[in-house]
Amino acid sequence: MTSPTTSGRANQKLRTRNAIVQAAAELSRTGREVTMPEIARAALVSEATAYRYFPDLAGLLREAIAGQLPTPEQALASVAGSDDAVERVAAVTEFLLRHVLARQGVVRAMIAATVTRPGGAADRPGLRFGLIDHALAPLARRPVAPGSDQARALEQLNRDLAVVISAEALFNLTDLYGLDAEEAITSIVHTATTLTRATVQGHSVYEDAVRDL
Repeated sequence: MTSPTTSGRANQKLRTRNAIVQAAAELSRTGREVTMPEIARAALVSEATAYRYFPDLAGLLREAIAGQLPTPEQALASVAGSDDAVERVAAVTEFLLRHVLARQGVVRAMIAATVTRPGGAADRPGLRFGLIDHALAPLARRPVAPGSDQARALEQLNRDLAVVISAEALFNLTDLYGLDAEEAITSIVHTATTLTRATVQGHSVYEDAVRDL
C-alpha cells in the first residue's frame, strides 16, 4: 500500500513537472529567447530542478510545443479547394515561415540544441515535411510509373522544398544576408514556387507526350 507521504511526494513531483512544461509552452508563444534558466524562473523552480526533470532543453521543448503545432489543413486553409500544386506550395511556405517568426525563440533553441547534439534531432517536430507532402498531394495522385523520370523528379522536389521551406533558410536570409522578415518570406516563397512550377511543367510535358502516342 502506498503511504500518504509517498503519494504526496509523487503528486508534488507531477505538479513540478507540469509547471516546467507549462512555463516552457507559455514562453514558446512569446517569440522571445527560450532557455532553461528562463523556463525555470517562469516555473518558480531552480535551474537544477528543471534539469533534473528534463536533462536536455530540446526534449522539454518538444513536449511543451506538442499541442501548438498546426495541421496541414490549417496551413492550406486559404487554398483548401485548389489542386494547383504551385499555389498550395506558396500557401504552406508562407504559413510555415510566419509560424516560425511568431515562435522564433523556441525554434532557434531547438535548432541550436539538435545541431550540437545530432543524436537528438528526433526531438525536432519536422513540421515542414507533413506540410510539403500535403501541398504536393495533387502531384502525388497523378499516375506515374515507379522509378520513372517523373517519379524521381517528384522525389527530388520533396527534397528541394525541405531545404527551402525551413527555419534555417529564413534565418539565413534575415541573420546573414540582412533581409527583413517580409523580404525573406517573399524570397523563399519565390524559390519554392519556382521549383514546384518546373516540376509541374515537367509532369505536363510527360502527360502530353503520353496522350499523343
